[in-house]
Amino acid sequence: MLVYYSNSDTKIVKVMSFYKISDKLRLLLLATLFLIQVTEGSKAEFVTCGTILKIMNVDLRLRLHSHDVKYGSGSGQQSVTAVDVTDDTNSHWLVRAPMGETCKRGEPIKCNTNIRLQHLSTKKNLHSHYFSSPLSGNQEVSCYGDDGGEGDSGDHWTVVCNNDYWRRDTPIKLRHVDTAVFLAGSGRTFGRPISGQGEIVGISSQYGAYTDWEAKEGLFVHPSDPLTFQHAAHTEL
Repeated sequence: MLVYYSNSDTKIVKVMSFYKISDKLRLLLLATLFLIQVTEGSKAEFVTCGTILKIMNVDLRLRLHSHDVKYGSGSGQQSVTAVDVTDDTNSHWLVRAPMGETCKRGEPIKCNTNIRLQHLSTKKNLHSHYFSSPLSGNQEVSCYGDDGGEGDSGDHWTVVCNNDYWRRDTPIKLRHVDTAVFLAGSGRTFGRPISGQGEIVGISSQYGAYTDWEAKEGLFVHPSDPLTFQHAAHTEL
């Protein structure tokens, strides 16, 4: 089932307005409205393949963000930043399998496996490579890929966590597969044309500042069948 979750009470109409991304997606949501169940977050405890979500930096309280604005230095690719607003549609990311692989919609993402995060509005993937970030001089993080959302191995990230699966109530880290850096905020903010938005970078140590991320608002695709350990997971809560 598809579930939209926010930190406050959510109406069905918000689910509809949330996705003014494409006619195809909007029609899909309209066709499945009667199958949508709005629930509390505790009933959607795992991030799954096909989930569309916002990801918040735990310490900075900023959401991972992108937009059709290119870096003026480094790679010149689409910039990735962090914002403090909760209702910006440019902060939505689709959880996908790595290139050349598939995952079943609704299948929970296992810890320490690789994924891609596709920026929903521009169809490009969260990406990194050996360029310097514009403000702090760490490793640049960008968005990359063609109109179909296909890029290269620089789009692959490992979900680093200590459970069996990526839980929505537990912070994770994202390690870049090609270069082994960890997704992080730098604590610095941009000026014009993206004034006030935070710099996102890759850093070499998972113990560095601002490397913890948490799943927040989104449209979550639930597994069709209960997981074998699901009862135990509820007990722990």
